[in-house]
Amino acid sequence: MSPLPICQPASVTRSSAAALHRFVAAGLFALLSVELPAFELGDPFATRDITPERPALRIDGRALPCQLPAADAPYGIVEAVDLALCRNPTTREIWSAARIQAADVGLAQAEFLPTIDGRATASRVRVDSRSASQRNASLSLSWLLFDFGARSANLEVARQLMRAATSTLDAGVQTVFLNAMQAYYNAQAARAAVAAAIESEKASRESLNAAEVRYRVGTGTPADRLQAQTAASQATLTRIRAEGVRENSLGRLANVMGLDANQPLRLDEPPSAKPDERFSDDVAALIGEARLRRPDLQAAEAEYRASVAGIDYARASGLPTLSLGAGPSWENIGGVSANASSIGLTINLPLFSGFNTTYNVRAAQARSDVAAARRDNVRQQVALEVWESWQSLNTATQTLRTTADLLASAEHSERVALGRYKAGVGNILDVLNAQSALANARLQRVQAALDWHISRATLARALGILDGQLLSSTPSRQDEAR
Repeated sequence: MSPLPICQPASVTRSSAAALHRFVAAGLFALLSVELPAFELGDPFATRDITPERPALRIDGRALPCQLPAADAPYGIVEAVDLALCRNPTTREIWSAARIQAADVGLAQAEFLPTIDGRATASRVRVDSRSASQRNASLSLSWLLFDFGARSANLEVARQLMRAATSTLDAGVQTVFLNAMQAYYNAQAARAAVAAAIESEKASRESLNAAEVRYRVGTGTPADRLQAQTAASQATLTRIRAEGVRENSLGRLANVMGLDANQPLRLDEPPSAKPDERFSDDVAALIGEARLRRPDLQAAEAEYRASVAGIDYARASGLPTLSLGAGPSWENIGGVSANASSIGLTINLPLFSGFNTTYNVRAAQARSDVAAARRDNVRQQVALEVWESWQSLNTATQTLRTTADLLASAEHSERVALGRYKAGVGNILDVLNAQSALANARLQRVQAALDWHISRATLARALGILDGQLLSSTPSRQDEAR
C-alpha cells in the first residue's frame, strides 16, 4: 500500500514564506547540531550496564591499583599478575571486543525505534530566459511496525554474542593470569638455579683447594688436581649459563606485564611450595565443576544459542513487513510557497527473491550445527584439561616431597665425601660424584617447586576458578615459618 498524501497547498506572501523558511532551517539546524550529538554521546539503551569492567586483579572483592612498584621495591606474584591484567595488550584487546559487542546490542535495540530524517535543498531553475529560486525542506518519519520477529531474533543474536564476548573476556583474562604466573615462577626458578649454581661453584672451588693442598703435601696426585680443576670450570660454566637463563626469564616476565623486556626487575622472595588439599577432590567432581564454570565453554554455548536465533532471523527476513511513514514538507518556487504533509502504512510483500531466503535458512542451520560441534568439542577438551592438570598436580606434589629427602641426603653425602677426602681416607672421584649429585638434587628441588606452583595454577585455570583468591591462598614464607 502506498502512502496516502494529505496535501494542503497554500499561497502565502513573500515575507511569510521567508519566515517559514527561516523557521524550518533553524529547526533542522537545531536537530542536526544539538539533538543528534546528544543521543550519540549518551547511552539510551544502558549498554554500559552489560559491558564488563576493565580487567583487573581482585583480591577479597577489591580491585588492586594498576601501579608500578617503587624503583627499589621488589615484585611479588600479586604485583606481577596485577600489572599483566591491566597493562598487557591482550587484555585490552579482548575487553575492547566486548565493548564492541555491547554496542551491537544497542544497535539491535535501535531497530525497534522510528527514524526521523530531515532534508533541505536550494537551487536555481532557469527555463529559456526566465529563472526562479527553488527551495525545499522536509521531515520524514519511518517506523517498522511488524516484521514477524526478525528484529527480535536479531536482538537475541546480539545478546547471546554479548554473553559469548563476556565469557571470552573471562577466558582471556584467566589465560593472561596463568601466563603471568608461569613467567613469574620461571623467573623465580631461574634465580634459584643461579643460587644453586653458585653454591655448586663454591663447593667445586673448595674441592679444588683440598686437592691442591694434598698435592702440595704429597698425598694427592696430579690427576686428582686436574679432575678437581675440570669440575670447578664446569661449575663456573653452569653458573654463567644459569645467569643467562635468569636474564631471559626476567625479560619474558616484563613482557607479560606489559613492560619493555629490558625493564629492570627485582623479585620478592618466592612463596613456599607447601602442598595443600584444595584440589584433592574426586576428579569426576572436578570435571563437573569445570563444565559449569569454564568461561570458554560458556562462550561456546552462547555462540550456539546465537546461531539458533540466527535461523529465526533468516526465516523472518523473507516474510512481509509493515511500516509507518509520515512527515511534513515545504516548497518555495519563485516566491510561491506550498505546505504538504503525508501519513500512511506500507506493506512489503516479498514474492520472489531468487530462493535467497531458502539458502539463508540452510546456511544458518549449518552454522548452528558448526557451533554445536564446537561447543561439544570444548566440553570434551575441558574434561581432558582437568584430568591432565589434576594428574600433573598430583605428580608435582609427590615430586616436591621426594626432592626434599633427595636434597637432604645429597647434602649429607657431599659433606661426608669431602670430609673423608680432606682427612686423606677418600678419593677425589667420590667427592666429585657427591658434588655432582648435590648439584642435580638442588636443581630438581628448584624444578619441583616451580612445577608445583604452575601445576596448581594450571588446574585452577582448567576448573575456571583462576582468580585473586588463588594468590591470597598461596602459602608465604611467613606461613611456612609459623
